[in-house]
Amino acid sequence: MRFAISLAAVVAFVPPLTAGEFSVGFGEADLTPDLDKKPVFLAGFGQNRKATKVHDPITARAVVMADGDEKIALVSVDVVGLFLPSVERVREKLPGFKYVLVSATHNHEGPDTLGLWGPSPVQSGIDPEYLKKVEAGCVDAVRAADKARKPALASIGAARDADLVHDNRKPVVKHDELVALHFRDPKTDKPLGVLVQWNCHPEALASKNTEITADYIYYTVKYLRESQKCPVAYFTGTVGGLMTTLGLPVKDEKGKELADETFEKADRYGYLLAKLAEKALKDAAPITLTPFDVRTRELLVPVDNNIYRLAWSFGVLNRAMYKWDGTPTPAKFEVTKEVSKPVAVKTELGYLKLGALEVAAIPGEIYPELVLGKVEAPADPGADFPDAPIEPAIYDQLKSKHRMLIGLANDELGYFIPKRQWDEKAPFCYGLKKAQYGEMNSVGPDAAPVICGAFKELVRGK
Repeated sequence: MRFAISLAAVVAFVPPLTAGEFSVGFGEADLTPDLDKKPVFLAGFGQNRKATKVHDPITARAVVMADGDEKIALVSVDVVGLFLPSVERVREKLPGFKYVLVSATHNHEGPDTLGLWGPSPVQSGIDPEYLKKVEAGCVDAVRAADKARKPALASIGAARDADLVHDNRKPVVKHDELVALHFRDPKTDKPLGVLVQWNCHPEALASKNTEITADYIYYTVKYLRESQKCPVAYFTGTVGGLMTTLGLPVKDEKGKELADETFEKADRYGYLLAKLAEKALKDAAPITLTPFDVRTRELLVPVDNNIYRLAWSFGVLNRAMYKWDGTPTPAKFEVTKEVSKPVAVKTELGYLKLGALEVAAIPGEIYPELVLGKVEAPADPGADFPDAPIEPAIYDQLKSKHRMLIGLANDELGYFIPKRQWDEKAPFCYGLKKAQYGEMNSVGPDAAPVICGAFKELVRGK
């Protein structure tokens, strides 16, 4: 996150499924806003960036997987993020599901769905009617995917390319693994769909662009749909740090380096990412995705960020604040309006064990260090909390051979930064003359310890 202060075609008839049989379906909904009725404020960079035209659609993409009658849905939307209350409203309209996960790609070139990028810092950029359209579109995409379900066999592959992501904050730690799931009809071997998970900010067009676009994700999905001849759903993973295309050298087919902030670079990057996904799919191995073990936990995360507190006071951030006494899972979650006192937001963590695949559902933009177990040790002496304990790494908790992380899952709390790498006050780390980017878009230095600690407990069943 940057902060300067058609439904899919559905099958008409689905034959009854055998009890315990694995099935999958894909669905889509078009969420492109109408620019003729009212201003559309683009999210991700500065305020008052109004959309001037539509370059490509904003889409909700859903995957529904079922073990007999037990169903889970995974939804990804081409927006900057969705708060937990939006996700809860989506779930209310989808009874009958064991679990519904709603995530955002964290697109920086789509409509503001969080409120931070309106006409001014004290005015929300959310159009309430558009937010309702997004929520309804998530529901429609899931229903379409559910209707399209067919018996399926699954395979999984992974591929790495450190040259496809840039880390613009020291220390340089990249999460450069792409994970792809491929689903096929067990009788005909016909492809039924592809799920791709990758770790990079969709911000290739940067801050000067005023055209609605899904950024490089539009192109990645487009190229994969053409090559795999089936629906494709893209999910964002570890994007903190931050993982970005800005400043990343990307060359065209003739070897010419493409400029940042151009559709040419977004197109080419999307194509290269699609080729990496094809590599993962080529080496994919069969995997069993049942039975489903889904665990979730509601918890409080303290909000120390004064910008966020002020934004809440002005109504720019529209969600409840809760009393914070240092306990992430209190006996009672108490709403408060006293933001001058310690406060927190209620969020949700998720852990999914889908057969041989483990999935971490993280409600924000987590730093790769916290996922891969690469937090600095010892900490740079310029850090604000150099003696803070190292958080338990997310992937250290996942013991299966196959694993995946979905970021901005069911909420968006900004960056989760290793506490011992928090660096707002001088002297700054690495001899820098000013603070690095990141802390201004985090709820606070204790967010990472709370999230990582709670995830460890969730996986262990505590």
